[in-house]
Amino acid sequence: MTYPTATVIFLALIAFVILLGFSAARWKAGDMSHIEEWGLGGRRFGTLISWFLIGGDIYTAYTFIAIPALMFGAGAIGFFAVPYTVVCYPILYIVFPKLWKVAHKHGYITGPEFVRGRYGNKYLGLAIGVTGIFATMPYIALQLIGMQTVIGALGIPGHLPLIIAFGVLAAFTYTSGLRAPAMIAIVKDLLIYITVIAAVIVIPSELGGFSAIFAKISPAKLLLAAPPAGSTGAYTGYATLALGSAMALFLYPHSTTAILSASGPRVIRRNAVFLPAYSFLLGLLALMGFMAVASGVSSMPQFAAGFKQYGPSFAVPALVLNSFPAWFAGVAFAAIAIGALVPAAIMAIASANIFTRDIYSQFGTSSRSQTDTRVAKLFSIFMVVGALVFIMVIPSTYAVQLQLLGGMWIIQTFPAIVFSLFTRFFNGWALLVGWAVGIVSATWLVTLNHFAGAIWAFHVFGITVPSYIALATVVVNAGVAALLSLPLNAMASDRAGDETMAVDYT
Repeated sequence: MTYPTATVIFLALIAFVILLGFSAARWKAGDMSHIEEWGLGGRRFGTLISWFLIGGDIYTAYTFIAIPALMFGAGAIGFFAVPYTVVCYPILYIVFPKLWKVAHKHGYITGPEFVRGRYGNKYLGLAIGVTGIFATMPYIALQLIGMQTVIGALGIPGHLPLIIAFGVLAAFTYTSGLRAPAMIAIVKDLLIYITVIAAVIVIPSELGGFSAIFAKISPAKLLLAAPPAGSTGAYTGYATLALGSAMALFLYPHSTTAILSASGPRVIRRNAVFLPAYSFLLGLLALMGFMAVASGVSSMPQFAAGFKQYGPSFAVPALVLNSFPAWFAGVAFAAIAIGALVPAAIMAIASANIFTRDIYSQFGTSSRSQTDTRVAKLFSIFMVVGALVFIMVIPSTYAVQLQLLGGMWIIQTFPAIVFSLFTRFFNGWALLVGWAVGIVSATWLVTLNHFAGAIWAFHVFGITVPSYIALATVVVNAGVAALLSLPLNAMASDRAGDETMAVDYT
């Protein structure tokens, strides 16, 4: 089924943001041949721009499709995303102003580059950098899935629209760098706020209010199941999933890049205070999953093909098409599609920064000239093209599974990045071994789980404690690093390789 009016509005808004992307190179003009200007926007974004950029970076198209889909299919467990996006902001407030200060002083543009400077260990920096790139590739692919879902909902056939959109994305990322997603994020976030606020007003009024919506939801989906005897049940699974996700969120390269592009530590702290507005928005968005259940869109004949092809991910597009006039559906779908372009651009740029500074310059040609910027631009295109090929050749199920692994992997960088901002107790080689133990153990447990979920039932003193695999394995990672640091610091201290000073962290 096609929707001509919605499609025209959708394409017009996409064309508008593409023009913005190309024009962004002249915004806050700087020398775009320098990697700090291209890859970090010259570190000049103030509070408002950073608020839109970081928000647009972490609340992606896949977020706006997947969270309601999880609520639609699984129920209350999907609401974990709300507490985790609350817990992550104290981490942002405490940790990342320190990272910004050190990175600004020493010219670091990535988290791995900070780790390499802190320990004088390029292999540790390589491990952290490769982890970030491998965790990011499936994340970009998931943005494609989100965009593909709304393109399919409009009845536009084939992969060609997706290829064109992301081909243009690669082009304006190459020319404008981080300025492009920063400018587009403003439009994207305004459209998302309009869509969600309209949805929570219009749809409940059509369905008889929120009480009528919740009355149509199965009790099993409204609450977490009570734990059985001898087990903490879904309670610890939910709590550890929220905490572990919060610890990992700002370690993703695209999140770190958005943070380091701020004009100073005060901007980051202000955003840690203001960004929870997005958590409120996410809570409203999650309720759209229940609205989709209550409206019965999954049983409507006109949406049968969409649910067959996309599964629960089609819940939001179906709900929007059923509840709003065609022109507003075009606006809502454009918001979701632009919500794919913004984070995908930042992810490509962040990965390019890592490849250039932590791999190419350390193990290839050592340079920080215009060559570095050209290498970064080319690698950003590689990331976008790689994600496109990935999503067209490999079933989307594998992208979701690899993203599950990506979350397990990226949290293994927590000890090396976060702990190192507060102490020099650790030895770089010990952190490298801890990282390896964490990566291997997390991958092994997810494989034993048949990629069916992120929770593993651990048995502790006769009690079964389901826990988020990433959180459990990063504790093991940190424990191994701490134990090995004691003898290594005594026998082969690496503190002489530290480029930073204690005053940098105060």
